[in-house]
Amino acid sequence: MSDKRNRRREAERDLPKVNPRRVAFDAVRAVTADNAYANLVLPRMLAETDNSGRDAALATELTYGTLRSLGTLEAILAAASGRDVRELQQDLVDALCLGAYQLLYMRIPAHAAVATTVSLVKAAVSPRVSGLTNAVLRKVAAKDLDTWCEELATGDRLADLALRHAHPKWIAAEFEAVLGPDELAPALAADNVAPPVHLCAKPGRITKGDLSRETRGGVHGQWSPYAIYLPGGDPGRLRAVATGLAHVQDEGSQLVAVALAEAPLDGPDRSWIDLCAGPGGKTGLLGALAAQRDARVDAVEIQPHRAELVAKAARGLPVTVHTGDGREFGEPGTADRVLVDAPCSGLGALRRRPEARWRKQRKDIDELVPLQRELLASGLRLARPGGIVAYVTCSPVAAETEEVVAAVLKDGGAEVVAAEWLTGRVPDSRRGDYAQLWPHRHGTDAMFLALLRKTG
Repeated sequence: MSDKRNRRREAERDLPKVNPRRVAFDAVRAVTADNAYANLVLPRMLAETDNSGRDAALATELTYGTLRSLGTLEAILAAASGRDVRELQQDLVDALCLGAYQLLYMRIPAHAAVATTVSLVKAAVSPRVSGLTNAVLRKVAAKDLDTWCEELATGDRLADLALRHAHPKWIAAEFEAVLGPDELAPALAADNVAPPVHLCAKPGRITKGDLSRETRGGVHGQWSPYAIYLPGGDPGRLRAVATGLAHVQDEGSQLVAVALAEAPLDGPDRSWIDLCAGPGGKTGLLGALAAQRDARVDAVEIQPHRAELVAKAARGLPVTVHTGDGREFGEPGTADRVLVDAPCSGLGALRRRPEARWRKQRKDIDELVPLQRELLASGLRLARPGGIVAYVTCSPVAAETEEVVAAVLKDGGAEVVAAEWLTGRVPDSRRGDYAQLWPHRHGTDAMFLALLRKTG
């Protein structure tokens, strides 16, 4: 008996302190109730509960997948329960969504998904609603996702695609306005696939080959000369990342920064400005490139805590960090190259931010556009005649990309420069006079780039 007790105790020590489904529930609750960000709260919760390996992977898939699919899951739960989910208490809705996600999107047996969710509801919500939970989830389990989407279809092509691919209809409409109808479904589907971690090997500090070897299997990126795709694990534990030789940065973000640095330029090339620098990924790459050319970068960030992140990302590089408003920074006509990585809706990075699609509204873009125009105008003000300005957003939406550029160009003093370094190496990245990357085409975030030359 003593040996059995010892073995049981040893087994119990190996179990996580908290069930991964409960961790996922707590993370989803933090997002829905407290407006937290999943990518910030979940890693902390996993560490605090000793979840790792397969348990951490399950909690991550449940959290991110449920948050990505919220709109679709709630529509199906409403049909299965015969009531508007807004009539139910939010913690119950969150638990039902976790259960429905397992039933419709994962290879978890239906009986296990229902039973574990009922147990979760009893412990974390209330035993009084466990019967309702069981009944609703059994109805959900009676049909697969395709069948549910077919039954909920309205005949509105855009709305039905948005439901099937878990996007608000207005976002689907914005993507279609740029892509056209034929590519809309693949674009929406790509937002639901968790991307690999992309690393940037800072030029002059570490080679891609050395970084790949340190990651033990990291694959060279398709497009950026500095990109490595991390095969797994925590990038912060890599020596190269911890010491600033490399950093985490989407390959598309790398491409637009390098495109600015590689744009043809007559005359001096010593003074560069990153006008909206936080959190510092592009600044770090530009700083490394500037170091190889005897150039310097002034990095401007309005938020003090983000300015600290920029300083950390650019440590040891010829970068001076300024905490201030990019619309008011600097002396006119003094910069050779200017990056305006404008605050935007972030709709190009929905695959990395699972809750973002349900938080954003169309009016958020309308509120950002004046700021985007002012920052681009400031970038052109700072550029010398012949200098190059890159306008960048992590969004493909016309209102905050080409329409912003067109509005600023009307004031004169600048002309469009073809982004040949980028469009020449990345197929299907040309968008009229500009460059546009897409997750479904290129495996990057949907980065937009316009290069402008100051003419007067």
